[in-house]
Amino acid sequence: MTFTEKQGLASISDGARVHWTALEDSGPPDADAGGGGGRRAPVVLLHGGPGLPGYLGDVAAMVADLVPVYRYDQRGTGRSPWQGRHTLTRHVGDLAELLDAWDAPRAVLVGHSYGADLAARFCLAYPDRAAAALLMCGPFLGDWRAGYRAERNRRMSEARRERLRVLEESPHRTEEQEVELLTLAWFTDHSDAERGWRWAEQGALRRRPVNWCMNRELGAAGRADPLDGHLDGLRERLPARTELLGGCDDPRPLSALDALACSLGLPLTRIEGAGHEPWLERPDAVRACLRRFVRAAPGERNSLP
Repeated sequence: MTFTEKQGLASISDGARVHWTALEDSGPPDADAGGGGGRRAPVVLLHGGPGLPGYLGDVAAMVADLVPVYRYDQRGTGRSPWQGRHTLTRHVGDLAELLDAWDAPRAVLVGHSYGADLAARFCLAYPDRAAAALLMCGPFLGDWRAGYRAERNRRMSEARRERLRVLEESPHRTEEQEVELLTLAWFTDHSDAERGWRWAEQGALRRRPVNWCMNRELGAAGRADPLDGHLDGLRERLPARTELLGGCDDPRPLSALDALACSLGLPLTRIEGAGHEPWLERPDAVRACLRRFVRAAPGERNSLP
């Protein structure tokens, strides 16, 4: 299997520049992709954070032989330079402008963590541009953060909890301390503690620098306007083919994801033996779910009004 990778820097209407990557199979097209004919709607991967550069390259490779897969560094992260205020509305608008730049009337959205929240808000604002949506490990309803903090603390020793607290409260951290903080914050995201520490350490080295200002601004915006208050809109505007996926061992309570699924009448795939990044611990299960979902997603032509 041979893939072709393309990269670009899209100019956004307010002056921001967003770096994107497209991955596509160089071989003949898959006859089963595209949901029944027509031009195939591309997949767009929306990474989490907020404030991290993109990290979903491994996920892109799972389905790039079926349809073109786009991913991008959200403004102010990675290779997308931006200095300015961050708002949820602006980030939703960025995705719409990127679809225009890619000549994609509609797309299959696959969001992870905060990216799942972003995908849901995009569907609220631009329902005609989402062909399908797969929401991985988010978004969550209710006061899920309390349960998450309690479970994360349970998975950490007292010494590690104290060290994380000290690092979080430090006004100035060295590069080494920043990596240590992220490793401590992320290793409990995984089902397997030993492998989880390795994955967290690798992520702390690669997913940097973190845009903490963006994290604070979008985090505050999400708490001020939670998706809990938009359930009626989501019922009306989410694409007909919308599914949820979550790791059973994610410290963020799966019950909060289940509450969203029940409220909206959406199917939820539970991945056993996996945490917040299920493609690391159960790649075969995640690959099978993604490929089934993408194969069944409608194409651009036959899904337009």
